[in-house]
Amino acid sequence: MAEAQSSAERLAHTAVALDGNNAFAHSCLCFALFARGDHRGAVAEADQALALSPNLAAGYFQRGTALIYSGRPQEGLRDLQMSLKLEPRGPNLAISLHHVAVGQYFSRAYEKAVEAAEASVRSFPEYPSPYRWLAAAFGQLGFLEAAGEALGKAKAIARPPFLRQRTPWYRPEDRAHFLEGLRKAGWSE
Repeated sequence: MAEAQSSAERLAHTAVALDGNNAFAHSCLCFALFARGDHRGAVAEADQALALSPNLAAGYFQRGTALIYSGRPQEGLRDLQMSLKLEPRGPNLAISLHHVAVGQYFSRAYEKAVEAAEASVRSFPEYPSPYRWLAAAFGQLGFLEAAGEALGKAKAIARPPFLRQRTPWYRPEDRAHFLEGLRKAGWSE
């Protein structure tokens, strides 16, 4: 995975160098930097993409994602909503819906996180990530039976490992907050 991420970042840098006015290239570089955990660089590249193309759904999606995971979930949620408005059936739909749940969870709006995760699950029932966030949000709310059901579904459809040990895009405090919700849902490492 690290090799793929490194290659993607190198290619995105090359694309930007070849055409600095290509908004989508900046959006791709945003993703590569985000995957490495460089939230500040990712947001800067998304800003550049949106300066070049103010209606680029991918730019809003990438910036929204980077903002959510950089400790600015409310700003990120606004960008994700704009991305969904511009491209309601786009290629990032499953991940966008999932990240809306993450943003609500990080905002500690657990009821809204449940709503968003449930919407994601309805649209993409075989995508395991929203079930994790659904379990964590239910855990934080104290709805332990529902949390256990969501956790069970996540475990049933997720490929091992259930959670990655190292995820560079998470801030440590956000990862700890997520794990706290999962533990309340009945998960153990």
